[in-house]
Amino acid sequence: MLVLKFGGTSVGSIENMTNVKNIINDGQRKVVVLSAMSGTTNTLVTISECIKFKELDNAIDLISDLHTTYTQTVQNLITNAAIKLEVQTYVNTIFASLKTAVNTNYSPLLSNKIISQGELLSTFIFSRFLKQEGLKACLLPALEFMRIDKFNEPDNFYIRQNFNRSIDQQPDADIYITQGFICLDADGQVANLQRGGSDYTATIIGAALNASEVQIWTDIDGFHNNDPRFVPDTHAISNLSFDEAAELAYFGAKILHPQTVMPVRELDIPVRLKNTLSPSSHGTLITNAIHGEGIKAIAAKDGITAIKIKSARMLLAHGFLKKVFEIFEKYETSIDMITTSEIAVSLTIDDTKNLSGIVEELEKFAMVEVDEFRTIVCLVGNHIVYHADTPKLFQILQDVNVRMISYGGSNNNISLLINTSDKVETLRKLNRYVFHLVPA
Repeated sequence: MLVLKFGGTSVGSIENMTNVKNIINDGQRKVVVLSAMSGTTNTLVTISECIKFKELDNAIDLISDLHTTYTQTVQNLITNAAIKLEVQTYVNTIFASLKTAVNTNYSPLLSNKIISQGELLSTFIFSRFLKQEGLKACLLPALEFMRIDKFNEPDNFYIRQNFNRSIDQQPDADIYITQGFICLDADGQVANLQRGGSDYTATIIGAALNASEVQIWTDIDGFHNNDPRFVPDTHAISNLSFDEAAELAYFGAKILHPQTVMPVRELDIPVRLKNTLSPSSHGTLITNAIHGEGIKAIAAKDGITAIKIKSARMLLAHGFLKKVFEIFEKYETSIDMITTSEIAVSLTIDDTKNLSGIVEELEKFAMVEVDEFRTIVCLVGNHIVYHADTPKLFQILQDVNVRMISYGGSNNNISLLINTSDKVETLRKLNRYVFHLVPA
């Protein structure tokens, strides 16, 4: 069985929904994972924030506007009178519950319930659209089988048992529609897999099914060798290893959720990135196989903060790094890059919500400097640290202020920390240095 995931843009208009219907109507049995329609999750997050800060009139206005948008979608997409009544009734019920939530005391659980409505809406509407079009499809509620444990990791045994049970309880179908992103937590409460989590849902299901392939459909034809938003003349990469894809996803390539490859890599289930606007294109195939060496792609991750921790007492102090890391562990803050010298440690984080507490504790035994508005530029490829062309990338040092370099921690990744204001220039220069190998 195949698992196909379609993002918000893919179900964001009637034309795109029709395109998705044509893609999945190929006679193969499959599970289809859908995100919320584009823009919906952002609006639901804003509604939740309005409730949190008692901006209740704004919340009601946003709910009403979104309700109107969905009503128009239903009226234009669904032509069968009986199905249209069923779908519109469901939509009205969802939005009535949202209006009721406005007068409820805010809590993280309430927020999760509000945000989950986007996927519930898109999957119900699309499943009934398929029914209208004569496809043998059925809706599988993700909240019946998708659960994370107390460590926020997929509860794989629970998922596998309950997913198979859910399918067995449904009428036989060619296409099973389910929600991405949303899940239950270890206590059975509504939760989610965080932004971009629909990709993760797809590979979790793929692993539970031991699927033949997981396909991630979006509006671009796979991983590109550089960021097409900022660099002209980029091209899609035909093949990547799981290691290469994981590095690119973590360090800024928006096409894939960073955790996506984890559930399927050990089972060697291929992940294919495809373009809904060009279904016949090859896209990018991600497997355990290695195709070539050297730098394949460049990605950039914004919102980085650099912290320099300096102490003369670091000299020969074997417990210094332990003290530093314990502080970051205490505040549950992950570190992206790290470099050391005889008397200093420089590292980066992308989550600053506990920055003040971290700095306060570090200053008890070291001098601390904090630099915000930084970007990590990541170069990825199999065995790039050994490749003959790799040293050419360091030509960039004569043109761009590089704050940190991570080289050698992974055979597949070299990372540069730069000012965010230099990002576009750096990506373009690297594109010329690395892929065209001519002076900038």
